[in-house]
Amino acid sequence: MKRTKHTEQGFTLIEMVITVAILGILASIAYPSYTEYVRRAARAEAAATLLDAANKQEQYFVDNRQYATTLAALGLPTTTENNYFTLQIALGADLNSFVITATATGGPLAGDTECTTLTINNLNIRGSTGTFAADRCWGR
Repeated sequence: MKRTKHTEQGFTLIEMVITVAILGILASIAYPSYTEYVRRAARAEAAATLLDAANKQEQYFVDNRQYATTLAALGLPTTTENNYFTLQIALGADLNSFVITATATGGPLAGDTECTTLTINNLNIRGSTGTFAADRCWGR
């Protein structure tokens, strides 16, 4: 009678533990990079929205000899497309200047302390509040 050799196939517990440990290390390296990328993309969207709003505000000034007091007058929503930032317009006392502000409110930027707000004014001066410098918040 012949005996057939039976071989076990599959993973051992040690192999599984090593695989899970390697995946954990890779995830701990990749996740912070991914979240920073998502934050930068959201800030870039806010910056683009602010630049568009400032351009529309200048066109409104050319047409009406004063700046618009609301975003609706410019045909703009009060939030960015992905709802990560809310937008506001503030006019100067003489109504010949404005500041448009984008404030981080949701998504990956909720509670963001690096770039809490982005601002642009009628002189195209770009600013921000938070722990980062304005240039970094605006992606420059």
